[in-house]
Amino acid sequence: MKSVFHLLKRAFSHEEEIHPVDRGMAKYWIKQRLAAVFPQLRKNPAELERAYQALSLEPRQGRHEGEADTVFEAVLPEGHELEQN
Repeated sequence: MKSVFHLLKRAFSHEEEIHPVDRGMAKYWIKQRLAAVFPQLRKNPAELERAYQALSLEPRQGRHEGEADTVFEAVLPEGHELEQN
């Protein structure tokens, strides 16, 4: 019963604005991960920023049970599609 109430509450509530501190922390950790995965970005802040911007991350509130409160979804640039196997 509690989970049903929780789902209904989320369904009818408006999405809250992402707090600037949360947004900044997410940006920091994503850039750290990019630098770890792509070593050529470690000493090049301009390229690191371009790589971060190319991800087109869109923040949204978590909607599903077990999902984090804030979720960042990567949006593919127009003209790019994932290959379906």
